[in-house]
Amino acid sequence: MATNGSTMLKPLRQGLPPLDPAAVSSAASCALPARYEAVREARQFTRRTLDQWDLGDRFDDVCLVVSELVTNALRHALPANTPRPAEQSAPVRLHLMRWTERLVCAVRDPSDESPVARDTDDFSAESGRGLFLVDSFADGWGWHPLAGTINGKVVWAMFRLQQPPSAE
Repeated sequence: MATNGSTMLKPLRQGLPPLDPAAVSSAASCALPARYEAVREARQFTRRTLDQWDLGDRFDDVCLVVSELVTNALRHALPANTPRPAEQSAPVRLHLMRWTERLVCAVRDPSDESPVARDTDDFSAESGRGLFLVDSFADGWGWHPLAGTINGKVVWAMFRLQQPPSAE
């Protein structure tokens, strides 16, 4: 039975789930250049960060999602023929934020266009499945436009973290 992509991927346009900023225990970000090697750089940054946060066991799922979000930003938000000012040499930014029970990966890009899941039933296709993979591996995801003077949007994915056993 084929599923309609629009039902699988709702809700798309929403902010981050309610999170208490005071409870953020760790945050890290890196600027990524507008070239496809940036995906490898994002994976390496994610590996180092998750190891520092003692979350290496989540690396495979988180890395897959980070790779898809960064690839989408490079492919769709930065078309190859778009002229870029010199100050935009690193227009994509990856943010990793850790709360006690959640990890959020957020990718910022300069496009105002909403992320769109391709309506494809061809699961052997080489591309077009990125947001379906994000939806499958993350516990939630969404996007929101940036406010103020910064153009673009943030696409985020959230992972629930296991609570460490309480010492009693």
